[in-house]
Amino acid sequence: MRVGRETKGRKGKGVTVVTGLSLPAAAVEDLAKSLKQKCGAGGTIKDGVIEIQGDHRDAIVAELIKQGFKAKKAGG
Repeated sequence: MRVGRETKGRKGKGVTVVTGLSLPAAAVEDLAKSLKQKCGAGGTIKDGVIEIQGDHRDAIVAELIKQGFKAKKAGG
């Protein structure tokens, strides 16, 4: 899993993006819900990619590792 940040197409607002998910759709939804609660932010799932509003890369990587996933930061 890779955790990065994107602003493209969002009028300069940044979102944290979790890509490389090899989970069933229901598991992705549960994971997205737990990450949104952990960060205290909104978000969505688009084409199997979790998007969380704001820059929460460090918190999301820590949470994914705690849940047993291999996760690393991507990009700058």
